[in-house]
Amino acid sequence: MASSMFDLSGKVSLVTGGTKGLGYGMVKALAEAGSDIVVVSRTAPDCERVAEEVRAMGRRALAAPTDISKLESIEGLVEKAVQEFGRIDVLVNNAGTAVTKSAIDITEEDWDWVQNLNLRGVFFLSQAVGKQMIKQNGGKIITVASIMGLVADVSIIPYVASKGGLIQMSKALALEWARYNINVNVVAPGYVITPMNEKEFSNPKIYERMLKKIPMRRLGTVEDIAGAVVYFASDASNYCTGSVLVVDGGWIVP
Repeated sequence: MASSMFDLSGKVSLVTGGTKGLGYGMVKALAEAGSDIVVVSRTAPDCERVAEEVRAMGRRALAAPTDISKLESIEGLVEKAVQEFGRIDVLVNNAGTAVTKSAIDITEEDWDWVQNLNLRGVFFLSQAVGKQMIKQNGGKIITVASIMGLVADVSIIPYVASKGGLIQMSKALALEWARYNINVNVVAPGYVITPMNEKEFSNPKIYERMLKKIPMRRLGTVEDIAGAVVYFASDASNYCTGSVLVVDGGWIVP
Protein backbone atom coordinates (compact mmCIF):
# COMPACT_ATOMS: atom_id res chain seq x y z
CA MET A 1 0.00 0.00 0.00
CA ALA A 2 2.76 2.46 0.89
CA SER A 3 4.43 2.24 -2.51
CA SER A 4 1.12 2.62 -4.36
CA MET A 5 0.44 5.89 -2.51
CA PHE A 6 3.48 7.40 -4.25
CA ASP A 7 2.69 5.92 -7.68
CA LEU A 8 2.23 8.67 -10.28
CA SER A 9 1.53 6.40 -13.24
CA GLY A 10 -0.80 8.08 -15.73
CA LYS A 11 -0.26 11.52 -14.21
CA VAL A 12 1.06 14.53 -16.12
CA SER A 13 3.46 16.89 -14.32
CA LEU A 14 4.53 20.31 -15.61
CA VAL A 15 7.84 21.41 -14.08
CA THR A 16 9.27 24.90 -14.58
CA GLY A 17 13.01 25.38 -14.38
CA GLY A 18 13.13 21.68 -15.13
CA THR A 19 16.46 21.37 -16.92
CA LYS A 20 19.02 22.21 -14.23
CA GLY A 21 19.66 21.91 -10.52
CA LEU A 22 16.66 21.20 -8.32
CA GLY A 23 14.19 21.24 -11.20
CA TYR A 24 16.11 18.61 -13.13
CA GLY A 25 16.13 16.39 -10.05
CA MET A 26 12.39 16.89 -9.64
CA VAL A 27 11.74 15.93 -13.25
CA LYS A 28 13.73 12.73 -12.86
CA ALA A 29 12.08 11.82 -9.55
CA LEU A 30 8.55 12.44 -10.85
CA ALA A 31 9.28 10.37 -13.95
CA GLU A 32 10.71 7.57 -11.81
CA ALA A 33 7.45 7.60 -9.85
CA GLY A 34 5.56 7.10 -13.13
CA SER A 35 4.57 10.58 -14.26
CA ASP A 36 4.71 11.93 -17.78
CA ILE A 37 6.46 15.29 -17.89
CA VAL A 38 6.16 18.72 -19.48
CA VAL A 39 9.70 20.12 -19.29
CA VAL A 40 9.79 23.91 -19.07
CA SER A 41 12.75 26.28 -19.14
CA ARG A 42 13.78 29.22 -21.28
CA THR A 43 16.21 27.22 -23.45
CA ALA A 44 14.80 24.92 -26.12
CA PRO A 45 17.82 22.59 -26.48
CA ASP A 46 17.91 22.02 -22.73
CA CYS A 47 14.20 21.22 -22.66
CA GLU A 48 14.56 18.71 -25.46
CA ARG A 49 17.61 17.08 -23.86
CA VAL A 50 15.76 16.48 -20.59
CA ALA A 51 12.61 15.39 -22.43
CA GLU A 52 14.67 12.75 -24.25
CA GLU A 53 15.98 11.49 -20.92
CA VAL A 54 12.42 11.17 -19.65
CA ARG A 55 11.38 9.27 -22.77
CA ALA A 56 14.32 6.93 -22.26
CA MET A 57 12.79 6.12 -18.87
CA GLY A 58 9.64 4.95 -20.61
CA ARG A 59 7.55 8.05 -19.92
CA ARG A 60 6.02 10.54 -22.30
CA ALA A 61 7.58 13.98 -22.35
CA LEU A 62 6.98 17.35 -23.97
CA ALA A 63 9.74 19.91 -24.34
CA ALA A 64 8.06 23.29 -23.83
CA PRO A 65 10.56 26.17 -23.79
CA THR A 66 8.88 29.13 -22.08
CA ASP A 67 9.91 32.22 -20.15
CA ILE A 68 7.21 32.41 -17.47
CA SER A 69 8.18 35.98 -16.62
CA LYS A 70 6.54 36.88 -19.95
CA LEU A 71 2.84 36.53 -19.23
CA GLU A 72 1.88 36.35 -22.89
CA SER A 73 3.70 32.98 -23.08
CA ILE A 74 1.87 31.29 -20.22
CA GLU A 75 -1.49 30.64 -21.87
CA GLY A 76 0.25 29.07 -24.87
CA LEU A 77 2.28 26.81 -22.58
CA VAL A 78 -0.81 25.47 -20.85
CA GLU A 79 -2.67 25.02 -24.13
CA LYS A 80 0.27 23.10 -25.60
CA ALA A 81 0.49 20.81 -22.58
CA VAL A 82 -3.23 20.06 -22.59
CA GLN A 83 -3.24 19.50 -26.35
CA GLU A 84 -0.39 16.99 -25.95
CA PHE A 85 -1.60 15.11 -22.87
CA GLY A 86 -5.25 16.08 -22.36
CA ARG A 87 -4.69 17.24 -18.79
CA ILE A 88 -2.26 18.60 -16.20
CA ASP A 89 -2.31 16.77 -12.88
CA VAL A 90 0.72 18.34 -11.18
CA LEU A 91 2.27 21.79 -11.49
CA VAL A 92 5.70 22.32 -9.96
CA ASN A 93 6.56 26.02 -9.76
CA ASN A 94 10.32 25.74 -9.50
CA ALA A 95 11.79 28.38 -11.82
CA GLY A 96 13.39 31.24 -9.94
CA THR A 97 16.26 33.67 -9.79
CA ALA A 98 18.10 35.93 -7.35
CA VAL A 99 20.12 39.13 -7.29
CA THR A 100 22.86 39.45 -4.67
CA LYS A 101 23.36 43.09 -3.69
CA SER A 102 23.19 45.22 -0.59
CA ALA A 103 19.84 46.93 -0.04
CA ILE A 104 21.13 50.38 -0.98
CA ASP A 105 22.41 49.13 -4.35
CA ILE A 106 19.28 47.33 -5.58
CA THR A 107 17.81 48.95 -8.68
CA GLU A 108 14.26 48.97 -9.97
CA GLU A 109 15.40 46.61 -12.72
CA ASP A 110 16.85 44.18 -10.16
CA TRP A 111 13.65 44.22 -8.15
CA ASP A 112 11.36 43.74 -11.16
CA TRP A 113 13.53 40.97 -12.64
CA VAL A 114 13.28 38.85 -9.47
CA GLN A 115 9.60 39.54 -8.74
CA ASN A 116 8.48 39.02 -12.33
CA LEU A 117 9.90 35.51 -12.42
CA ASN A 118 9.71 34.37 -8.80
CA LEU A 119 6.30 35.73 -7.85
CA ARG A 120 4.33 37.32 -10.68
CA GLY A 121 5.06 34.57 -13.21
CA VAL A 122 4.35 31.84 -10.66
CA PHE A 123 0.95 33.31 -9.81
CA PHE A 124 -0.20 33.68 -13.39
CA LEU A 125 1.02 30.21 -14.37
CA SER A 126 -0.78 28.79 -11.32
CA GLN A 127 -3.89 30.71 -12.39
CA ALA A 128 -3.75 29.30 -15.93
CA VAL A 129 -3.12 25.74 -14.76
CA GLY A 130 -5.70 26.17 -11.99
CA LYS A 131 -8.38 26.87 -14.61
CA GLN A 132 -7.54 23.55 -16.26
CA MET A 133 -7.49 21.71 -12.93
CA ILE A 134 -10.93 23.13 -12.07
CA LYS A 135 -12.22 21.62 -15.33
CA GLN A 136 -10.63 18.31 -14.33
CA ASN A 137 -12.00 18.54 -10.76
CA GLY A 138 -8.59 18.23 -9.18
CA GLY A 139 -4.83 18.60 -9.26
CA LYS A 140 -1.70 19.30 -7.25
CA ILE A 141 0.18 22.60 -7.28
CA ILE A 142 3.60 22.56 -5.63
CA THR A 143 5.55 25.77 -5.29
CA VAL A 144 9.25 25.76 -4.44
CA ALA A 145 9.90 28.64 -2.08
CA SER A 146 12.87 28.74 0.31
CA ILE A 147 13.66 28.95 3.99
CA MET A 148 14.38 32.58 3.09
CA GLY A 149 10.62 32.97 2.81
CA LEU A 150 10.42 32.15 6.53
CA VAL A 151 13.59 33.72 7.88
CA ALA A 152 15.77 36.45 6.39
CA ASP A 153 19.32 37.06 5.29
CA VAL A 154 21.31 40.01 4.02
CA SER A 155 22.03 41.03 0.42
CA ILE A 156 19.15 39.08 -1.17
CA ILE A 157 16.15 41.23 -0.28
CA PRO A 158 14.24 40.85 -3.58
CA TYR A 159 14.63 37.06 -3.31
CA VAL A 160 13.51 37.00 0.34
CA ALA A 161 10.48 39.14 -0.49
CA SER A 162 9.49 36.96 -3.42
CA LYS A 163 9.79 33.70 -1.49
CA GLY A 164 7.79 35.05 1.45
CA GLY A 165 5.17 36.18 -1.03
CA LEU A 166 5.04 32.72 -2.61
CA ILE A 167 4.28 31.10 0.73
CA GLN A 168 1.38 33.45 1.49
CA MET A 169 0.12 33.29 -2.08
CA SER A 170 0.07 29.48 -1.93
CA LYS A 171 -1.86 29.48 1.33
CA ALA A 172 -4.45 31.84 -0.17
CA LEU A 173 -4.81 29.67 -3.28
CA ALA A 174 -5.15 26.59 -1.08
CA LEU A 175 -8.13 28.20 0.67
CA GLU A 176 -9.77 29.36 -2.53
CA TRP A 177 -9.31 26.16 -4.54
CA ALA A 178 -9.87 23.47 -1.91
CA ARG A 179 -13.49 23.13 -3.06
CA TYR A 180 -12.21 22.14 -6.51
CA ASN A 181 -10.07 19.31 -5.09
CA ILE A 182 -6.88 21.23 -5.88
CA ASN A 183 -4.11 20.86 -3.32
CA VAL A 184 -1.68 23.78 -3.12
CA ASN A 185 1.47 23.22 -1.06
CA VAL A 186 4.97 24.62 -0.64
CA VAL A 187 8.40 23.05 -0.37
CA ALA A 188 10.87 25.35 1.38
CA PRO A 189 14.42 24.08 0.76
CA GLY A 190 17.45 25.03 2.74
CA TYR A 191 20.82 25.36 1.07
CA VAL A 192 21.54 22.95 -1.78
CA ILE A 193 24.42 23.43 -4.20
CA THR A 194 22.95 24.23 -7.62
CA PRO A 195 24.14 26.20 -10.67
CA MET A 196 22.61 29.31 -9.04
CA ASN A 197 24.92 29.23 -6.02
CA GLU A 198 27.82 26.89 -6.84
CA LYS A 199 30.23 29.79 -7.33
CA GLU A 200 29.41 31.13 -3.87
CA PHE A 201 29.84 27.73 -2.21
CA SER A 202 33.18 27.14 -3.92
CA ASN A 203 34.57 29.56 -1.32
CA PRO A 204 35.63 27.32 1.64
CA LYS A 205 34.93 30.06 4.18
CA ILE A 206 31.35 30.51 2.97
CA TYR A 207 30.83 26.75 2.80
CA GLU A 208 32.02 26.18 6.36
CA ARG A 209 30.01 29.13 7.67
CA MET A 210 26.85 27.63 6.18
CA LEU A 211 27.53 24.19 7.64
CA LYS A 212 27.81 25.67 11.14
CA LYS A 213 24.23 26.95 10.83
CA ILE A 214 22.81 23.52 9.94
CA PRO A 215 22.23 21.11 12.86
CA MET A 216 22.61 18.09 10.54
CA ARG A 217 26.01 19.50 9.46
CA ARG A 218 25.50 18.97 5.76
CA LEU A 219 23.98 20.81 2.84
CA GLY A 220 20.88 19.40 1.26
CA THR A 221 20.92 17.30 -1.90
CA VAL A 222 18.76 17.54 -4.97
CA GLU A 223 17.26 14.19 -3.96
CA ASP A 224 16.22 15.59 -0.57
CA ILE A 225 14.11 18.23 -2.25
CA ALA A 226 12.84 16.02 -5.08
CA GLY A 227 11.48 13.54 -2.56
CA ALA A 228 9.37 16.25 -0.94
CA VAL A 229 7.97 17.20 -4.35
CA VAL A 230 7.03 13.60 -5.14
CA TYR A 231 5.23 13.42 -1.78
CA PHE A 232 3.13 16.49 -2.54
CA ALA A 233 2.44 15.23 -6.08
CA SER A 234 1.22 11.85 -4.84
CA ASP A 235 -1.88 10.51 -3.10
CA ALA A 236 0.14 10.34 0.12
CA SER A 237 -0.50 14.08 0.56
CA ASN A 238 -4.19 14.15 -0.40
CA TYR A 239 -5.21 15.70 2.94
CA CYS A 240 -2.50 18.38 2.85
CA THR A 241 -3.18 21.80 1.46
CA GLY A 242 -1.70 25.15 2.41
CA SER A 243 1.21 23.26 3.97
CA VAL A 244 4.84 24.38 4.01
CA LEU A 245 7.31 21.49 4.12
CA VAL A 246 10.70 22.77 5.26
CA VAL A 247 13.62 20.66 4.03
CA ASP A 248 16.67 22.34 5.54
CA GLY A 249 18.55 19.99 7.89
CA GLY A 250 17.22 21.95 10.86
CA TRP A 251 18.43 25.42 9.82
CA ILE A 252 15.35 27.32 11.07
CA VAL A 253 14.84 25.25 14.25
CA PRO A 254 17.01 27.27 16.70
